[in-house]
Amino acid sequence: MSNYQRRTKDQLAARVAQDIFDGAVVNLGIGQPTLVANHLPAGREVILHSENGILGMGAAPAAGQEDYDLINAGKQPVTLLPGGAYFHHADSFAMMRGGHLDICVLGAFQVSATGDLANWSTGEEGAIPAVGGAMDLAIGAKQTWVMMDLLTKKGESKIVAQCTYPLTGIGCVKRVYSDLATIECTPSGLKLIDKVEGLEHAELEKLVGLPIAA
Repeated sequence: MSNYQRRTKDQLAARVAQDIFDGAVVNLGIGQPTLVANHLPAGREVILHSENGILGMGAAPAAGQEDYDLINAGKQPVTLLPGGAYFHHADSFAMMRGGHLDICVLGAFQVSATGDLANWSTGEEGAIPAVGGAMDLAIGAKQTWVMMDLLTKKGESKIVAQCTYPLTGIGCVKRVYSDLATIECTPSGLKLIDKVEGLEHAELEKLVGLPIAA
């Protein structure tokens, strides 16, 4: 049995931030992806977009400095960098749908080996009633990355041969950043980018239940 440590949420956010290129316009989805803003390397200009109409977000405000009139799409207080702007929801969606975002980072319930995304409903009672802007982001961004735990609380892989939950987008996910490995989704299946130290390739394939090209 391998001896390995899962990435913490902050380590995972730092791993995603490491791959965001200088000058990128990036949307960080609700939940775990918002942590990426706190780990962007110093000196690298990344312009953060929020679906509710913000461009140029900074890191989370310090405790006691929160202004709840200034929030992201997840209703969390945010800061604005010099040159940042607030604008109408319709303008924000025009950016998303018009191919102006270089990268969006989203959470997910399931991702298929070929990059299909299911991230808005598990069909459970009391779940959110609609997909919201996730489908616009998933299809509109030049690259869609998913940030999630590799396994469910029951130990089942969230990377699957075919999604069983309602789809957000088809063939849109380029990479999955997880607590155990970073994996690329390609038309011919999964390809490994990196994995945590001590996790054997064969064991990772066993956890996912699918072949992963090295």
